[in-house]
Amino acid sequence: MAIDDLVPGTITTRAEVKALYGGGIQGGIQTPAGGKTVLIYSDPKAGEKHGYTFDGQADDDEYGPLFLYTGEGVSGPQQMTHGNKALLDSVTDGRGVLLFVAAGKKGGAKGGIPHRFVGPAVVDPVLPYVERYAPGGDKVMRRVFVFRLRPAPGVTWSLTDADAVLPATVSSVVELSASPKPVVPPVKEPGVKDKKTEKHMTKSTVANILGGERKVVRREGQLVTAFENHLTAAGHTFKSFQITVKGETSSFVPDLYDVTDNVLYEAKGTASRNAVRLAIGQLLDYRRHLQVPDGLRLAVLLPEAPSDDVRDLLAVENIALVTRTSDGFDGFPLA
Repeated sequence: MAIDDLVPGTITTRAEVKALYGGGIQGGIQTPAGGKTVLIYSDPKAGEKHGYTFDGQADDDEYGPLFLYTGEGVSGPQQMTHGNKALLDSVTDGRGVLLFVAAGKKGGAKGGIPHRFVGPAVVDPVLPYVERYAPGGDKVMRRVFVFRLRPAPGVTWSLTDADAVLPATVSSVVELSASPKPVVPPVKEPGVKDKKTEKHMTKSTVANILGGERKVVRREGQLVTAFENHLTAAGHTFKSFQITVKGETSSFVPDLYDVTDNVLYEAKGTASRNAVRLAIGQLLDYRRHLQVPDGLRLAVLLPEAPSDDVRDLLAVENIALVTRTSDGFDGFPLA
């Protein structure tokens, strides 16, 4: 097989891919010498025993297809080092990402198990990954990185129904010591030329991702971090939860639960009506699943004050409002 023969849908093996690009035949993330590619192999059936239950095609969103991929590290909290760091850094260093999924078990050892080449991918520059919690190979609950992959520009992935994320078999609520904060690496602004990658690799560009969306995502993360620092200074303790619903394919994590005041917060990076309406729906959904003391209060955390009518909407729904100010947070502590 030649590099030009590796097109989406091609059935190949790790050994054949190694012969083309280098790297190894063991491990989910391979970084061949030369720094031009990152090879990632997804096998949800094999990974399930290590808590890799998040892999697969998720529902499309406004940006198109989305594939979730659990990072490397089979026991203990995963670290943003080695293959995980290489995959994250591909957002900015020009490496091409090649995504493969297991296509069967026959073929023996030494890299002979067949894989289907899904196609060239890019790590989502807006939200590269989320932190989730799952049991490791030692059955101990730990943090894992779930990377969010998109088709490289101009590429149509080769996906089948079997690639979909499997629905959860049980509902669960896992307490988290702190709210997960995805690291958003620097991204190129529209108009900046792309680095070319290896032959047959599509250019890695993020110019089609709205700059405003990047700003909102960063602003939301900064807002939550600032508020957590504010809570700590006030002597409050806080945490979050990972909520998994039986029969559904995604878990979700509220932004922050203030244990001291029994308040559940949802933060947004903008005070627009649409953002607040989304936050209201999220809070009502989260509340249904949480086992917390009676008297739980709900609150929306915003970077600035919304319009008067949006304030009225929150008041009608009995949801508190906390906004950031130049010297702290208005509305905290809740009355």
